[in-house]
Amino acid sequence: MSTMTLPDTDTRPENTEQTSDDQPEVFHYVLKDKIAESAVMGSHVVALCGEVFPVTKSAKPGSPVCPDCKKVYESLPPGGGDE
Repeated sequence: MSTMTLPDTDTRPENTEQTSDDQPEVFHYVLKDKIAESAVMGSHVVALCGEVFPVTKSAKPGSPVCPDCKKVYESLPPGGGDE
């Protein structure tokens, strides 16, 4: 599994919208350090697009990404390589 790293803004797609068969419609980019906290504590995260939601599922490779999150992510400067 790979994650994308940005300076001061580590992100990973997380879902909010569900379809009738319980598959996520789109996943959002959120701060990486907030994902585990949200999953364990049930707290809400804020996506790059501004959507606020609790983390319930993780994205799989090839999952659809929120177009607004993608635009914001692509406009950010390259990450700092702190792998």
